[in-house]
Amino acid sequence: MIDQTTLWIVIVGLGIGSYALRFTFLGIVGDRPMPPWLLRHLRYTAVAILPALVAPQVVWPAATGGEADLPRMSAAAVTLVVGLITKNVLAAIMSGAGTLFGLLWLVAL
Repeated sequence: MIDQTTLWIVIVGLGIGSYALRFTFLGIVGDRPMPPWLLRHLRYTAVAILPALVAPQVVWPAATGGEADLPRMSAAAVTLVVGLITKNVLAAIMSGAGTLFGLLWLVAL
């Protein structure tokens, strides 16, 4: 178990760092116009972050001890295909979730 003093130092440090990062954009730069090249790059932030968060859970899922399995790979493929075809985020998420839960249910039988 981690020492409580160390835990609180880490929590407070992360809180200060998070606040400082947000203040930089909202407090200092918030009322100034940003250059077009920066705005163009910021449009792709969410598109880059979401796959980075999801990919490790698909390729090395903790639920299977880090081994790739058919339900998760299939759900990721269905999500990708539905997202590319429909251009609808909710449809992609729901179809991927349905595929994942359906295949996990079939595997458990």
